[in-house]
Amino acid sequence: MIAAGPLRSGAPYWWHSYRMMTRWELTNLRLLIPVTVTVQVLSGAGFVLGVGMFFGQVPPTAAVFVSTGVLVITLILVGLIMGPQLIAQQRFDKTYDFMWSLPVPRTTAAAAWVTVSAAMALPGMAVALGVGMWRYDLPISISPLIVPAVLLVLVTGTMIGYALAHTIGNPIVMQLITQVTVFVVLGFSPINFPRDQLPGWLAAANDWLPFHHMAVVVRGALTEGIVGPTGRSYLILGVWCAGATALTAAVLSRRG
Repeated sequence: MIAAGPLRSGAPYWWHSYRMMTRWELTNLRLLIPVTVTVQVLSGAGFVLGVGMFFGQVPPTAAVFVSTGVLVITLILVGLIMGPQLIAQQRFDKTYDFMWSLPVPRTTAAAAWVTVSAAMALPGMAVALGVGMWRYDLPISISPLIVPAVLLVLVTGTMIGYALAHTIGNPIVMQLITQVTVFVVLGFSPINFPRDQLPGWLAAANDWLPFHHMAVVVRGALTEGIVGPTGRSYLILGVWCAGATALTAAVLSRRG
């Protein structure tokens, strides 16, 4: 009589698979993670300090916008930009199909990448906030909403990048899209500056894109009187996160 193999379903199996995939990602990126964390920390702190050096006396409201905006950028760049580039590299190296042939639930691979993205992004966020508070004496008032705000921004940015990476099969096109995305996020999204400084049509477009709302929920959890109600921003980010997750699931299910 042949003994039955382990049941590949249920919460214990999912948790075991998640831990294995997280370990896989950490091992695979063991050389890249320290470099990425260092770059995140230096770029976040450098941007906050550089603005002060460039303009000399930075008005208090502008200092709040710049410092809290940098937090958002450090949170999303790993998942939104670096993640798709790594998947594009897997396609170049012909290891992409192997990754998705592993006998684990595909949700565990996504969850593992979100975890690793958080590990690389959160130190840069913390340092940028500390530097901003030191340099500009920011009127920071951290509320308990900072936890759901940071988690929602991190997961939404990561899942948008994840969806793009798995939907667009051409790695060259994917890398071009990530470069354009950096340009759009840094130059045309009201993250580091108020929304009303944009032309009307661009401000209206950003009302439906996620990046402005990422800044709103994080800034709302760190300050008082700078932003208005944040409920709509949480809702829009939730829709973007759910949509990106559903798109990724649909694309990967067709590979099954």
